[in-house]
Amino acid sequence: MRKYCQTLFTMLLGLAAFPSQAEVLEQSGNFGGLDVSYRVILPDDYNPEQMYPAILHFAGGSQTWNIVERSTDSDWRQGAERDGYIVISPASPNGELYFQGADRIFPDFLNYILENFPVAEGKLHVTGHSNGGLSAFHIASLYPDYFISLSGYPGLLNGSSNNRLEALRPLCIFMHVGDRDPSWRSAMQAQYQALLARDYKIHFQIEEDQTHRLDVSRDQLGGRLFAELEQSRNGCGE
Repeated sequence: MRKYCQTLFTMLLGLAAFPSQAEVLEQSGNFGGLDVSYRVILPDDYNPEQMYPAILHFAGGSQTWNIVERSTDSDWRQGAERDGYIVISPASPNGELYFQGADRIFPDFLNYILENFPVAEGKLHVTGHSNGGLSAFHIASLYPDYFISLSGYPGLLNGSSNNRLEALRPLCIFMHVGDRDPSWRSAMQAQYQALLARDYKIHFQIEEDQTHRLDVSRDQLGGRLFAELEQSRNGCGE
């Protein structure tokens, strides 16, 4: 029987900035032999007896706790509270990134989420930006059966085999990159075109006048990210 070190504490955070006053949890557990802290954002009027779509989100940069807080607050919190999503975002447990050694927490962490949160359809949406986008593609390619959609803003599957690319075929894939981010734009566009030619369910968008760290408050990007998640629940909008 797996044992988990459970909730550190529960907080209502940022009531002035986020008037919806939904619950934000800060939790920790041991997964794959690593101690992991992770943040959970619950929707307004959360009811554990009700099913909710859920997002596994990977922060960028060094994926530390402070970056997890900033990323979930700026990119996902308001939409999740408004549209009825659970968001779960783990911080790096050991200084390694989630497309490197920290991926050892999977699939243990995925099983824990599905066992302890009321996840609609029994599958997650996985998202991430920059190093988080690389992490999202990496984990989705290893454990595709846990996911319904994959969003990198920016993000792609970097340096992996055809088998790992093939594992992404069932997923709805969404890629966003800034037009002022030339190296990522070029790599992502090449991967998009290769997968599109193989009939993957994939969408690619270059965001105008944006740099590497996409600002989701511009050009309704935040709303479009959530709209894409909803599309994935209905056949990727096809």
